[in-house]
Amino acid sequence: MINKKMKFSIWYVFVAVWGVLLLHRLWIETAQIEQIPYSQFETYLNEGRIAEVQVSQDYIQGKLKDPQEGHPQQFVTIRVPPELADKLAAHQVQFSGEVENTLLHEVLSWVLPVLLFFGIWIILMRRFAQRDGLGGGFMAIGKSKAKIYMEKEVKVSFADVAGVDEAKIELQEIIEFLKTPEKFRRLGGKIPKGILLIGPPGTGKTLLARAVAGEAGVPFFSISGSEFVEMFVGVGAARVRDLFVQAKEKAPCIIFIDELDALGKARGMGPIGHEEREQTLNQLLVELDGFDARSGVILMAATNRPEILDPALLRAGRFDRQVLVDRPDKIGRLAILRLHAREVPLVNLADLEMVAAMTPGFAGADLANLVNEAALLAVRRGKEQVGLSELQEAVERVIAGLEKKNRVLNKHEKERVAHHEVGHALVAVALPGADPIQKISIIPRGVAALGYTLQFPTEDRFLMTKSELENKIAVLLGGRIAEELIFQEVSTGARDDLLKATDIAKSMIKAYGMSEKLGQINFDRDHQPFFLQTGQPQTNGDYSEETAREIDCEVRRIIDGQYVRARALLSAQQEILREAATALLNKEVITGEELKAIADRANSPLTQRREDDITVH
Repeated sequence: MINKKMKFSIWYVFVAVWGVLLLHRLWIETAQIEQIPYSQFETYLNEGRIAEVQVSQDYIQGKLKDPQEGHPQQFVTIRVPPELADKLAAHQVQFSGEVENTLLHEVLSWVLPVLLFFGIWIILMRRFAQRDGLGGGFMAIGKSKAKIYMEKEVKVSFADVAGVDEAKIELQEIIEFLKTPEKFRRLGGKIPKGILLIGPPGTGKTLLARAVAGEAGVPFFSISGSEFVEMFVGVGAARVRDLFVQAKEKAPCIIFIDELDALGKARGMGPIGHEEREQTLNQLLVELDGFDARSGVILMAATNRPEILDPALLRAGRFDRQVLVDRPDKIGRLAILRLHAREVPLVNLADLEMVAAMTPGFAGADLANLVNEAALLAVRRGKEQVGLSELQEAVERVIAGLEKKNRVLNKHEKERVAHHEVGHALVAVALPGADPIQKISIIPRGVAALGYTLQFPTEDRFLMTKSELENKIAVLLGGRIAEELIFQEVSTGARDDLLKATDIAKSMIKAYGMSEKLGQINFDRDHQPFFLQTGQPQTNGDYSEETAREIDCEVRRIIDGQYVRARALLSAQQEILREAATALLNKEVITGEELKAIADRANSPLTQRREDDITVH
């Protein structure tokens, strides 16, 4: 690395030359020319001692014929108006002229603006360079902006990563290679050149990569895929080359490229190409082919969109190992909650098990946010420890958003929302296999939710049957049906319910082949990403218009069938619907147990379910 003290700038030479010339001119003018009074100049003139003169507006400069000892041959004097000179000479007064220092004035008049202009230009260029991370100016524009975390700084280990045990096992081999490469070289084994971490956002891909570097105790180069591509053509490719040069100097080490899809999108797609990005991707492919994995340089990358990556990146010899970092299951969620709760005082550590059961589908980042929200709630409430109530409130915040206490509903709207939410809950309680009801609320949350019904599954589910999907549609339609039964008309509150119900029905027909009429055929095709759309109308290229009409008819049949089913259930339970809605209006929040108690008092057939189906978790 170049020492900052040894950096050279052309501006130093410019300033030095300008200073030398200025000093030389001043020295000549002050050391070799004697300034004399104007009266003495007239005396010399009358005596005939002046050889030649140069007359300007303010000065008279000349040479003497026979200079006396101790005096230079050249002289300069400041002119005095002739009329005044005659009068002063008549009275035998010695006089001399004086004007402003025009030399300095002339110099400053053109030097200062130039210096000011170049000073502003230099400041702007440095600001521009610092903003883009190019501390060395334009000459460093092709330098990689990778952050280097040396062994002393990478304090993350596998102990700080939870919920991704399978991914940790896959990466353990990489750590062993970085620590003891001779163990693999002894039998001629080669470690994979590239490891691609694939998973949804927030599952800990970046944290896992840093943990690998921390466990192995090697330098960690971290850079985002978007940082390679700049406004200047060729910069991205230069940065890729520079990154691999730095990595080889620090080997063994790990290069980590986050958000690889920003750099590695498939080439040649879309109406217009991105030449700079494609050149950068080509250079990355060349570097992957060029470096030897035995040198100890391991390339890791992360993406949540592997389907748009260029196939050349995923072939053997480049990113030859793909590791899935998926959302955690219940056991993984519990481990993550315990990890993030190490610094948070809890009333009961066992509460985390209930929270883990309440949060299916949550990623690691969601769970970390949940624990933080619970701690903040406890602080607002003046508590010294975080209890179950704060944890449950934090879950609701993450799922439904913040409470909107300022969003006041009028009496009629509250009644409609209460009956709508109880309609959802009653259908869910009546149907077998539906998720248990945790809470029903008419307190507005989030952007548009005027009320909500929380259902938490008793266990993680990875498969759903046709009847379970139909039950979900019936539960979604329950709110709108309750409004129809009580108020004899519907409102706009069911918009989101209808959207979800329609999506489920379409998936049943197009993706899962759950239609007896259409048979075991998948009609679902990958949708073109928005940034690749050409503006042309989308057509059903995989099936005919007649088939599309049949699909629409099947979707309508499923939704209409579940509508009739849910309406029959609620029509027989209008008394419970009204009573539960009244309780909800009075309390604003009721639990699943309270709804069950209301049904028990009315001797409702809703209670004819297995006990484990209605237990609230």
